[in-house]
Amino acid sequence: MADRDLRINEQIRVREIRLIRDEGEQQGIMPTIEALAIARSYNLDLVEVAPQAVPPVVKIMDYGKFKFENEKKVRDSKKKQKLLKLKEIRMQPKIDEHDIDFKAKHAHEFLAEGNKVKVTIRFRGRELAHTELGYDVLKDVLKRIEGEYVVDKPPAMEGRFMSMILSPKTKK
Repeated sequence: MADRDLRINEQIRVREIRLIRDEGEQQGIMPTIEALAIARSYNLDLVEVAPQAVPPVVKIMDYGKFKFENEKKVRDSKKKQKLLKLKEIRMQPKIDEHDIDFKAKHAHEFLAEGNKVKVTIRFRGRELAHTELGYDVLKDVLKRIEGEYVVDKPPAMEGRFMSMILSPKTKK
């Protein structure tokens, strides 16, 4: 529920509302003016929590504190999120064994860090006639990557490129 959706105090323009006290007990249906007077007597705000209800549900609370708590929840949830980055490793179909080892080692490191990896083979000129060589290189890379990974997108041609996307297996 975004703060922009919530109407407070004088912004509530309906005639009758259902009032809930700050402790959570229901006061029942009453005129908005009367509810606002009760909220002011406690030095608190009237906050519309369920505008779609008939009549709308309004709660007496400290709006500043409520807004701060919501922002704090949003910040905490953002901290817990893990941003996945997509790392790309590029090769050519005519690649040496040592170079495949080197690139596979990098792919393994990226996956260990929790990043997705896009392995791409670039075809030049007449190499496009032999796309099976690129497919073999990608299969070779998969064999050399130790550890647990998931193939998100199997090897496929995209113009002059053949690529596949790998992601780390999630730990439960």
